Amino acid sequence: MASTDRFRRPHSYEPLLAMLTDKKTGPFTTLVEAMMFAAVLGRRKGERKQFEQSDEPIRLALMEGRLYGDVLLDMLAAVEHEDDPKILGDERQVDRVLIFEEYANGGLAYLQTVISRQSSQDLDTIISNLVLEGLQNQPEEEKDDVGEILASADLNW
Repeated sequence: MASTDRFRRPHSYEPLLAMLTDKKTGPFTTLVEAMMFAAVLGRRKGERKQFEQSDEPIRLALMEGRLYGDVLLDMLAAVEHEDDPKILGDERQVDRVLIFEEYANGGLAYLQTVISRQSSQDLDTIISNLVLEGLQNQPEEEKDDVGEILASADLNW
């Protein structure tokens, strides 16, 4: 049974992670929160990127202790491998962690680009705008499967 008790953070984005978690100006309190945001952003933008060099890994228990942290790992994996229910098994935890790490890396890459383009805005504003954008707009490639199923069913309530 393969498992892991840590997840990696990409070395190339350590300056960005430090900025995101700066005690005075950072929008996130911890690296775990910043990585969770980056993973969701990476998934939302379709940016899953491999990386080799990593800095000090973070204990997985820190993410699992956060509200919806363990659910995030499972949901990213389930969406990535929608035809493979075994991805949620204990023996596939390493795969789920890798998916999370790569989406976080992609999200950090995307965020770095946004920050570079919008250098006149402060970090809180950039993060807030990304959150609002995510809440308001559904990506074109995403389908509303539940809505389609309900629409196709002739339900007389």
